[in-house]
Amino acid sequence: MIYGAERRISFPGSSIQPECPEKRGRDKKAGRTMLKKVKKVFRTNNLTIRQMLAEALGTFILMFFGLSSVAQVVLGKGNAGQYLSINIAFGIGVTLGIYAAGKISGAHLNAAITVTQCVLGNLSLKALIAYVIGQFLGSFLAAATVFGLYYDALYAYTNGSFTVKGPTATAMIFATYPASNVSLQGAFFSEFIATVMLIVGILVIHDEKNNAAVKGAQPMLTGILVLGIGLGMGLNTGYAINPSRDLPPRIFTAIAGWGMEVFSADHCWWWIPVTAPTLGSLFGVLLYKLFIEFHIQPDQETEPEKDQAGTEASQL
Repeated sequence: MIYGAERRISFPGSSIQPECPEKRGRDKKAGRTMLKKVKKVFRTNNLTIRQMLAEALGTFILMFFGLSSVAQVVLGKGNAGQYLSINIAFGIGVTLGIYAAGKISGAHLNAAITVTQCVLGNLSLKALIAYVIGQFLGSFLAAATVFGLYYDALYAYTNGSFTVKGPTATAMIFATYPASNVSLQGAFFSEFIATVMLIVGILVIHDEKNNAAVKGAQPMLTGILVLGIGLGMGLNTGYAINPSRDLPPRIFTAIAGWGMEVFSADHCWWWIPVTAPTLGSLFGVLLYKLFIEFHIQPDQETEPEKDQAGTEASQL
């Protein structure tokens, strides 16, 4: 008997017959034909739409891992994870999201990064709108999916009363809220400086003119970067560092039962995770350019430098 080979035995009068190789071949061919038809219906050659879809899926992956980890920690009352669990889950979500969308859209997964790319002239206004729509769609759907996944646990934890503040508050599962001892100014600075570090880190990892990481490792290193930000800069505000991470789930909670308090809570805090990361992203790029990029020397000498070097060598 050959290991791994399947042996079929038929008995007289038995209804079980060996599967015909020709039939298997026909089934595979039919399956491939159906996939081709589905691909023909749904495939698009429009680059903008492809980028929007890639951003939607990448952001969904990021947000689903992140929000589900927060839900598990909160609803499990600390018995099913800790703050570190959330940091790790967001890092994993970022990594997988970038691997998913990177080749098609560059995997921004963050409206602050998209706006920055547009300001720098690397992205058109049309693409900016498509990217943000995709990110917001993916983030909103991730919040809705986590809500469905943990609906029973949410209901049991809150007795059916979804609140923003109080001992059984659950709005923070989906969107960020500042710590009670943090002022609006302090919260703004926390989000601003955390996003500056995010962008500087991303540029360090990706800048091919400098000491960029190997392309295959870049998504993983970006996930580790987000993990590091969560470990060191998450106490004040929960490190939103991304308008696409915070605003769509906040809109979902307003619709799903938490009401408009998600916008009015903490002195209308909601606008800070939108504006501070955007400004922080722009400043982070400027900082990197001023301290690193503007001073990077070309790999090869210019022609005058070569000529001068040759002259000096001949004089020796």
